[in-house]
Amino acid sequence: MAKNFVSNSTESVRMFKSNFMEALSKVHFSVPLFIYVPVVLYFLGKSVFVLHTNAGTIVLFYFLGILGWSLVEYVLHRFVFHFTPKGKFMERIHFVFHGVHHDYPNDVKRLVMPPSVSIPLAVLFYFILSAVFNKVQFHAFFPGFVTGYLIYDMSHYALHHYNFKSKFWKELKRHHMLHHYQDSSKKYGVSSVLWDKIFRSE
Repeated sequence: MAKNFVSNSTESVRMFKSNFMEALSKVHFSVPLFIYVPVVLYFLGKSVFVLHTNAGTIVLFYFLGILGWSLVEYVLHRFVFHFTPKGKFMERIHFVFHGVHHDYPNDVKRLVMPPSVSIPLAVLFYFILSAVFNKVQFHAFFPGFVTGYLIYDMSHYALHHYNFKSKFWKELKRHHMLHHYQDSSKKYGVSSVLWDKIFRSE
């Protein structure tokens, strides 16, 4: 399904009549770093200094956390952000969550998740993952999961606004731009192409 280009402006289109709601929908790309880097450091610090987890376990579950986020990223993008809306209300919900990004892909204030969305999601996944893993595993997996989210957000901003020289980043940018400007029903991975390859959505 081809995507009709709408605007290449870096400015933000207004989405809400309420100034409060409008402010909640925008964020500078650096904000997630200030919120979540301390979270990553806290859980890793607790793993080392409180739980005395061995280095091998920390490294293993930390990188499994990053991998776990990459799968969640793919699933959210493919099945939640790109659901087919039915009716005016659902069309509005779809536009607010993701449609606006496809219509205004270079809007500098809507390229990373605003805290109004990311914090509730982080809390939700905190409780889900803490129920899945034991304490030792969780305190290594969760900071990896959050790191994966940060990689996703920072990558997403960079893919839209930076010109890369390395082959890896050039290919990743090409992958994402094809999703935006050629066929939005494919290439759902943002920080990685792994799951597109596995699930044949390239």
